[in-house]
Amino acid sequence: MTAPDALTIHQLLGRIVYFHALHIAPEQHADATPRSGPVCCNHRAAAGRQSVADVLTGSAWSALVEVATALPAHHRPCRSADGTCCATCRVTAAAAAVAGGWATTEHRAYRHSGSAARLAKDCGSAAAVRVGRVFADQHNAGCPGLDSIAAPGPQALPGPDTLPLTGELLALWANPAATTRNPGASWLNHCTGLADVRRVLDSKRSTT
Repeated sequence: MTAPDALTIHQLLGRIVYFHALHIAPEQHADATPRSGPVCCNHRAAAGRQSVADVLTGSAWSALVEVATALPAHHRPCRSADGTCCATCRVTAAAAAVAGGWATTEHRAYRHSGSAARLAKDCGSAAAVRVGRVFADQHNAGCPGLDSIAAPGPQALPGPDTLPLTGELLALWANPAATTRNPGASWLNHCTGLADVRRVLDSKRSTT
């Protein structure tokens, strides 16, 4: 996979922030209790990785963490979370929270049947691997935490006609270089909320 340039990465991060604020945040419930996840590489035997303070402070990547923090039902940062945490672990945890939270929110908004728990887990794992690899490549910041994440097969992930926001996020980060300089051109740009997205999905189904 060709490495994306910094501009493309910034555009994709901006798209996450924009879509979260426009589509996901208005649908969130404020009753989730924040919980921590496993300790990061720098707080266990693999210490010595690039830290949050070294890499994320003032970086566009910090916006991803901010979005994840707004999804406390899904965000599982290191239980010792501070500036010394492994930056790559922090990014992968944030990516998992965003994709898992978006998948759950879309699943509920479109009134899909069945449990969203497995779907959220698979989307979260896929995003953690895909976004984490882009971050690690850009900053030469690989870590055992990223390497240990088991990515689900493509068949486990939603397509654009099932969960458009989550599906697009996963597709864009699977190969960001393929969308260089124009990563955000889609019909989703013309929707003002998940109700609009659902109407488009219903319209597509009625014509097939």
